[in-house]
Amino acid sequence: MKGIDLAVIITYFAGVVAIGAFFARRQHGAADYFLGHRDLPWWAIMLSIVATETSALTVISVPGIAARTNLTFLQLPMGYLIGRIGVAAWLLPGYFRGEQETAYARLESRFGPATRRSASAVFMVVRALGDSVRVFATAIPLAIVTGWSIPTSILALGLITVAYTWGGGLKAVVWVDVMQLGVYLVGGIAVLAIALGLAGGPGAAFAAATEAGRLRVFDWEFSFRPTYTFWGGIIGGALLSAASHGTDHLIVQRLLASRALAEARRALVVSGIVVIAQFALFLLIGTAIWAAGATTPSMDVNQIFPRFVVDHLPVGLAGLVVAGVLAAAMSTISSSLNSLASAATHDFYAPLTGQRDERRLLTVGRWFTLFWAVILSVGAFAFRNTGQPVVELALSIASITYGGLLGTYILSGVPRIRGRDAIAAIGVTTLIMTIVVLRKPGPFAHLAFPWYVPLGTGLALVTGWSSSFFGSAGRRVGGS
Repeated sequence: MKGIDLAVIITYFAGVVAIGAFFARRQHGAADYFLGHRDLPWWAIMLSIVATETSALTVISVPGIAARTNLTFLQLPMGYLIGRIGVAAWLLPGYFRGEQETAYARLESRFGPATRRSASAVFMVVRALGDSVRVFATAIPLAIVTGWSIPTSILALGLITVAYTWGGGLKAVVWVDVMQLGVYLVGGIAVLAIALGLAGGPGAAFAAATEAGRLRVFDWEFSFRPTYTFWGGIIGGALLSAASHGTDHLIVQRLLASRALAEARRALVVSGIVVIAQFALFLLIGTAIWAAGATTPSMDVNQIFPRFVVDHLPVGLAGLVVAGVLAAAMSTISSSLNSLASAATHDFYAPLTGQRDERRLLTVGRWFTLFWAVILSVGAFAFRNTGQPVVELALSIASITYGGLLGTYILSGVPRIRGRDAIAAIGVTTLIMTIVVLRKPGPFAHLAFPWYVPLGTGLALVTGWSSSFFGSAGRRVGGS
């Protein structure tokens, strides 16, 4: 990669840090830092949601999946849209009752503070693990472009991201997300056009892909083993999205920053439509790279896209596309840092210390931002030797807790369920799902990851309901 490409990347980094510095002057308290003073427009929140859930995993790994197989991955985001509609209809109204700082304050009003802290702790641990994968994934193209080692690339990403997140808070994160989304979508379209050109044009590329069965979207088999089927995508994708966008503070934090419930609903549902189109784009990029003959069976699936960028894109454009990959990663990492710091500040520090001063909480929140940046960077080293597509790895890790959290929110509508029952549901489900997801080989080694959240949700419902039949004396709604 030429010097001009590195100049493009450095210029992009400088612009991102400048945006963070601009918003840093407007932070007067924790409400500004973590919720953007609840006055962000719905369309900016919608684009920020898309950018946040996309991350580098989509840009790097999804084209690799299509280059290796076909387009059946697209069934999963179709389920995402269904899950978002359910969250908009049933879960979002509860978040707009009162002044809730995190997704787990809602559980406190129903079950008590112990349940809130339990859910928040689970969120923080698994979010940190999942986003460590994202940091590692982004270090791959940065290392290829610069010639740096993976550890050096991880350190550079951490420093740049924390630089603007520390100062600007959620508003900086959201507006940088909007810019980053534009950058990596433009880069993706450019890669698609060049790959199709190398394949002899769209007609030749798609004719070859059709003949090889690589444009197949739907797999109608009802089975728990294939990774991407229609039923796994619709059922698993819907519940995965309902959990991630209805119980995960990473996304709920943005919705809480909306001006009103109606705007939050609009941002959430429209984001589902945009995400389907976006996944279709990056899947087709992988198909075009395959048609161009720019991949080999021995190539790591996570290196197919970045290697194509480095080897085949013209000077300047390669730098822009790599900047787009880094943008996608930084949007998710910065969002994670802010949401993790928010949960640590509002779910633990503030209630345990009794501190309510907004400026003091702002200071504490910034230090938590730095703390989580270190955790994510250190955690990234644990995933250096995996050969699994990183998008599947990250979704699998998130699924450890998503089912338990979603099941707990469902249980909150059952009068007989107490706080201890909810905590049991979260704890037992997380323990079992950790074994299911991470123990390979094991009894669930052949269960496809889209079914993890449905399994976890069922476990949580059964555990919470069963627990409610023990120790009935003194039961009271909201008790713990």
